Amino acid sequence: CEATGADVTQLAAAIGHDDRIGHKFLRAGVGFGGGCLPKDIRAFMARAEELGVDEALGFLREVDSINDRRRDHVITLATDLLEGDVAGKKVAVLGASFKPDTDDMRNSPALDIAHRLAEAGAHVTVTDPQAGPILAAQDHHPYTVADTAEQAITGADITLLLTEWRQFRDLDPTTIKDLAHRPVIIDGRNVLDPTQWRTAGWTYHGMGRP
Repeated sequence: CEATGADVTQLAAAIGHDDRIGHKFLRAGVGFGGGCLPKDIRAFMARAEELGVDEALGFLREVDSINDRRRDHVITLATDLLEGDVAGKKVAVLGASFKPDTDDMRNSPALDIAHRLAEAGAHVTVTDPQAGPILAAQDHHPYTVADTAEQAITGADITLLLTEWRQFRDLDPTTIKDLAHRPVIIDGRNVLDPTQWRTAGWTYHGMGRP
């Protein structure tokens, strides 16, 4: 969709009208995580290999690979928006849990992206309503933990919304614009209104949408 200028949310809405498919799991973004689905897919892969079911194995491998590439895409996009180098840049990451309304950080796309950007030299600040206090009590991660989104965004060269907490969806782009060093946001879950954010002066990038 990004290559053609199409909007993946409109495409998903159209596909979801087929009752055999539905709308529930047609949300483009940074991919899935957690302690169950990734593990289950790899367990199916191991069993398919034992059974010699090559077609099923290839399909499952591609599901796993596509999911991982969604994280790569966010990092590439962030790097491009930071003029090709994240080193020394301040990055705000909104989200640490693998999904909203939990403190479960197992195989979290948000934390994986935060780690990789920090390893590339970015100054990363992470915030999460439930997982944040747990992270703050740890001392072995390469990023700073902020109590609120506003604190994380303050001075940021780019903001990444990677877990779709209500607190992040409800942020007022006009109010927080002056907190950021550069008002640039990647909506990794396609939960923000692009028009609202752009009108407020932000450079907005979603997943698979113009």
